[in-house]
Amino acid sequence: MNYQWYPGHMTKAKRMMQEDLKLIDLVIELLDARAPLSSRNPDIDELGKNKSRIILLNKADLADDGCNRLWTTYFKEKGFWVQEINARTGAGIKSIWPLIKDACKEKIERDRRRGIIGRPVRAMVAGIPNVGKSTFINSFAGKACTKTGNKPGVTKGKQWIRLNKEVELLDTPGILWPRFDNQAVGERLAMIGSIKDEILHVEELTVALIAYLQKEYPHLLKERYQITENEDAYKALEEICINRRCFGKGETPDLARACALILEDFRSGKLGRITLERPEEWL
Repeated sequence: MNYQWYPGHMTKAKRMMQEDLKLIDLVIELLDARAPLSSRNPDIDELGKNKSRIILLNKADLADDGCNRLWTTYFKEKGFWVQEINARTGAGIKSIWPLIKDACKEKIERDRRRGIIGRPVRAMVAGIPNVGKSTFINSFAGKACTKTGNKPGVTKGKQWIRLNKEVELLDTPGILWPRFDNQAVGERLAMIGSIKDEILHVEELTVALIAYLQKEYPHLLKERYQITENEDAYKALEEICINRRCFGKGETPDLARACALILEDFRSGKLGRITLERPEEWL
């Protein structure tokens, strides 16, 4: 399957971000902790390369804890300020305030030398669709400032949020990039829900997820679905379908229903803490 999704509003959003960067001191980039590098938009990386940078590994509670530590070390070694968070529950959010001060230390000191007192740090919050930017902003602000939703494409335009006298945030739409050179990246983005299911071959995607789990987390499949098959991904899907009684009319197996169940179990964390990639794959 060829993975790609780049609706027209993303081109407009990218141009808007380019214009807004002139006003920005800091880029706060949210990544999905289950696929940290696959969920890094290279366009955002290029746009923000001359700005102070913070990386937030969001949905860290859904990812393998050992892998979270590896990814945190990986990005710190690249020169980023890094924090694991769960924007939905607020875990790790308080630790971001000192990160902002550290990341913008030079800017704050430069303002002080020029006699500029009280000018807030302006931070752009960026990331791909469905990575949790709006949920993060609402959690960070301690109130509902932006619209949220568990599907890609909820935020369509930019929005400034003044948190306090020290920090202003600019919420931006989630954007992908025009072409995935590595289709494994597109596959991982589809698995975590950053590409609309409506344009995907969901059965093929689910079989690919099962194949990965058979290799890296076979115990989770067995514990969740009581399956015996641990080699053939398609046969495992059929077994899950039967075990979970995903039947249509006439008691015929409903694979589409089983696929929806498995993807939801993975995306919600019911299947367990799973990471789809590791730093050594990218070295």
